[in-house]
Amino acid sequence: MEFRVLYYFLTVAREGNITRAASVLHMTQPTLSRQLAQLEEELGAPLLVRGRHCVSLTKEGRMLLRRAEEITDLVAHTRQEIAHADDCVDGCITMGCGILSSGHLLADLIRQYHQRFPLVTFDLYTGTADEVTERMQDGLIDIGLLLEPTDLEQFDYVRLPIAETWQVFMRSDDPLAEKECVSPEDLLSAPVILPRRMKVQSELANWFGTVYEKLDILLTTNFSTNGIIMVTHGLGRLLCISGSLPYMDKTHIAARSLNPFLQVTAVLAWKRGAVHSEATERFIQLIRKQSQSR
Repeated sequence: MEFRVLYYFLTVAREGNITRAASVLHMTQPTLSRQLAQLEEELGAPLLVRGRHCVSLTKEGRMLLRRAEEITDLVAHTRQEIAHADDCVDGCITMGCGILSSGHLLADLIRQYHQRFPLVTFDLYTGTADEVTERMQDGLIDIGLLLEPTDLEQFDYVRLPIAETWQVFMRSDDPLAEKECVSPEDLLSAPVILPRRMKVQSELANWFGTVYEKLDILLTTNFSTNGIIMVTHGLGRLLCISGSLPYMDKTHIAARSLNPFLQVTAVLAWKRGAVHSEATERFIQLIRKQSQSR
């Protein structure tokens, strides 16, 4: 029994007339009559009582009508499910990131993704690139927003277009606050607070040059918000990415650019060769698509 012929039968039952049904189906009346006769022969029972101007259903025809309606509804529902299979994606994507300007790009990706896959939720872990990559290697984080430099040997990634700018943060009453930008030598006059990550310290050491060995490094931190608290209490000047302190109190804290200017980039990365969930795979596809469109 073909679904197509069932649809013919339903149309005849609805129209109550074979000629009108043939017109609706855009076929000739003899062709439709032949299809119905073949259906009756296949089922071994009469389905229609053919009158002069109309047709009515036999007992067997009424039984088939009920089942045919169920079948066509099921087919329509199945087609809709297949057409919108993406909408059925669910689960939770675990992400790790630092506090960066590139976080705005990540937020926009999540917004776009949520509009397409509203059943998917997100778990956001905040940490340094070292902490996030370690968790990705252990399978605890699916996708990471990482500040470079970082070891990407085990990861696939997309480099983001937003530059992350290094600045020095100090109290507003610090003499250096009167300057538009700060040189390595300027930072010898008071203790400094540096990021804890060794790769980042190496990057800063390159910027400082020979001055680096003369620095008074009072403390290191893996969280810039804690660093800015130390600055507020006069414990030193903090070097960190400008985007990592979006909500600092600008009435008491001054931020100055470095001279020479220092910028780095960030990446969105995921473990190479890992078996990701459908939800995560879809998010990675979105990352790649957005990267190609830039």
